[in-house]
Amino acid sequence: MSNRITLKKIAAEFNVSIATVSKALNDSHEISTKTKEKIQEFARLHHYKPNKIALSLLNKKTKTLGVIIPNIMNSFFTEVFVGIEEKATQLGYNLISCISNESFDKEVNTVELLKSGTIDGFIISIAEETQIKKNFTHLIDAINEGVPIVLFDRVTDQIDCDKVIVNDFEGAKHATEHLIKTGCKKIAVVSVIDNLSVGKLRVEGYNKALTDYQVAIDEKIIVRLSKKEDIETAMKIILADKSIDGLLCLEESSAIACLQLVKSMNYKIPEEMSIICFTNGKLPQHVTPTITTISQHGKYIGEVATKMLIDRLENKTELEFTTKIIKTSLIERGTTFPLK
Repeated sequence: MSNRITLKKIAAEFNVSIATVSKALNDSHEISTKTKEKIQEFARLHHYKPNKIALSLLNKKTKTLGVIIPNIMNSFFTEVFVGIEEKATQLGYNLISCISNESFDKEVNTVELLKSGTIDGFIISIAEETQIKKNFTHLIDAINEGVPIVLFDRVTDQIDCDKVIVNDFEGAKHATEHLIKTGCKKIAVVSVIDNLSVGKLRVEGYNKALTDYQVAIDEKIIVRLSKKEDIETAMKIILADKSIDGLLCLEESSAIACLQLVKSMNYKIPEEMSIICFTNGKLPQHVTPTITTISQHGKYIGEVATKMLIDRLENKTELEFTTKIIKTSLIERGTTFPLK
């Protein structure tokens, strides 16, 4: 792997002392112009940036990982963090955890702050605003400066790094198939995450299941909402079509809202309305009836991402970037009929 460029490595490259490199980079008159220019050009090409902590520790690793998650209120990310923390502790690493709160600017500032020397590498799930802007310069710059990154869940093909993703396409396809096999004739989708890569993949999986079962795709019942829109009002309009007998909610908060709404509309569940949602947090397990869910195995994702990052940090040879795909599981509960 390409480790972060350091004064020590630059010194070895030119067979000079670390002090000479430091003086050259600081444009000291004590160093010849020719030597300064060579060292400065090498440092520029290798994206060298002063690292205060690394300098003070003579380039010893901090044994600390940065974790940036987009939303602490989402139980999936909480589960992932539990997995990260347990695996990092087991392997002798500390964590600095931050929340981007779905903000591009906050994500950029956090990466800039931590990569200055506080951490050895990042584990990140990309903020919603970052995915909307499609601006990943801050992450690409960090990698170019020798700071390894593992992306999880929300990823992009524009960044060449290790990734851990859920098979969202297959998860949504499986959920839709389950609804069809248990008797649902017209299944609506509820998405408040349409801006995210995972939201788009889940809709694609839903569409594929309908196509496979020769069910017509009706764009009018794929409900795409922003977080500011009133889900209850939107769903009342959709459910005016009494032929809808299944709901696939792409995250759990919308599932809870839809469950309460269909109960208030006196639907019998699951006889007249079946519901499945992503993900398998605590809320779907503690409502009545309990909600059938697609589990993304968040804790395991955290463990895998942490092991990937530490393997890259500690491996002495170049490692190929890999993408690990985690399969989902359907957990049957009270909002669907069991498969016969």
